[in-house]
Amino acid sequence: MKLLIFSFMLSLLTFGEKQQRVTFKNLDQEKKIEVLIGGKLFTAFIYPDNMEKQTLYPIMSASGKFITRGYPLDPRPFERTDHPHQVGLWLNFGNVNGLDFWNNSFAIAASEKPKYGSIKFRKVVSENPRKGELVASSDWVDINGKVLLNEVTTFVFSGTGDQRTIERTSDLTAVQQVTFNENKEGLLGLRVDRAFEEPATQAEKFLDASGKETVVPVLNNDGVNGVYRNAKGDKGGAVWSTRSPWVALRATDKGEVITIVVFDHPKNPNYPAWSHARGYGLFATNNLGGRNFDKNATTVKLTINPGEHIIFKYKIVIGGDLTDAEINELARKFKD
Repeated sequence: MKLLIFSFMLSLLTFGEKQQRVTFKNLDQEKKIEVLIGGKLFTAFIYPDNMEKQTLYPIMSASGKFITRGYPLDPRPFERTDHPHQVGLWLNFGNVNGLDFWNNSFAIAASEKPKYGSIKFRKVVSENPRKGELVASSDWVDINGKVLLNEVTTFVFSGTGDQRTIERTSDLTAVQQVTFNENKEGLLGLRVDRAFEEPATQAEKFLDASGKETVVPVLNNDGVNGVYRNAKGDKGGAVWSTRSPWVALRATDKGEVITIVVFDHPKNPNYPAWSHARGYGLFATNNLGGRNFDKNATTVKLTINPGEHIIFKYKIVIGGDLTDAEINELARKFKD
């Protein structure tokens, strides 16, 4: 009898951790590819012509709750309307040959556009639902369309009953000599839903993408309860500017505990990355921040010559009330 009960419990455990089927839905007219896990929308790779980069948007938990902010594409009540360039999950940088790829958006005045770079979508290279793999290519260009970098990014999507995972590997090949000069605006960015923000206690000022100071009033804090932590034991605002192999963001959304974890890969330059995570909802990790985060850090200046390439790899896990031990085990497995 005990053996039967044990076998039954084991089968339940195995079933609960079984990988769910990944499918892709191509919506060419809408310029996006939806990613479904277990038949439910998880995210979409979007590449509209009116955005300065491609991004994963929206991103959903296994239970169907929003992980990402809606603004500016689909605003929701009580959201902040700052930083319109922060959409979904993306990768770019604030100083590439002097061009700012990070802050570029519709909010930039035409007269200022020459100071910014864009990432132009080229094509979907391949789709492999069996592996949950989507590969896309793009170019990093200046205002005149001159190419600095060719990018080939491989996304691997997966999910179990209550967990969702994204692995992003971006291979950047220089077309001309390219220098990444240390800058705090980078590198992998995620703008989260209001539930994951820290509660606002007073009016705050932010610089928007056009450089204008924006006053953000005290917002409705109902359900706002996000708390950051990292592998070093730092919590809340203390994670900003620290280096850690992973940073987690935990919140309770409508009674459900959800934890988002961003993992840096050991082979990335300057591992472990500096955290560019802010209480207002920006959850970023930056391997090229250097002295912008720590005045005593070694200067970061990464130059690649034509034909040379560099790879950045990250993993994002969205799960339940993940413990440090569980996260450390996931980090240990994220090595290849």
